[in-house]
Amino acid sequence: MQDLTIRQYQQIVDEWVKTIGVRYYAELTNTALLMEEVGELARLMARLYGEQSFKRPEEAETAVADMADEMADVLFVLVCLANQTGVDLTAVIERNLHKKTTRDKERHANNPKLNG
Repeated sequence: MQDLTIRQYQQIVDEWVKTIGVRYYAELTNTALLMEEVGELARLMARLYGEQSFKRPEEAETAVADMADEMADVLFVLVCLANQTGVDLTAVIERNLHKKTTRDKERHANNPKLNG
């Protein structure tokens, strides 16, 4: 598969939902699903990088691949929400990066917590 732009991914997800997925879930349902997927990612992060341990040793064997899959699930549901609410993620990501760059131009460089 070739590299995808965000806009292309939004289009692919839209086509997938309308053909294979039949239709979008309601926005509130997708919001709940997004929270569920973020929770699954957080559980793995807590075990891989935090103090929690895996309940079964075999879980650790696939944890990194599982974490990557959960990240993809989070992105998929987020793109579904963007599609069904009319958000062009490419445009808002560009605006958001500009806002952060302007606002935080010197903030992080001058933060002793990051430079110490």
